[in-house]
Amino acid sequence: MITSRVRQVMEAKGLTVREVVERTGLAKETLNRARGDLIGRCTLDTLATIAGALGCRVKDLFEEG
Repeated sequence: MITSRVRQVMEAKGLTVREVVERTGLAKETLNRARGDLIGRCTLDTLATIAGALGCRVKDLFEEG
């Protein structure tokens, strides 16, 4: 199972959902999907966009458990 770490990375960087949405241009719903249990349904492009906005690597956005 893949577990999202997007929420933790955002908190560590002090970023809100609104700020990340503004930085990425993604819909709030898309970001919320990546922050929750549905991260596995996000495309690699979406994850790369989020990672770029957070200043991290795509692999930092999730952990396998």
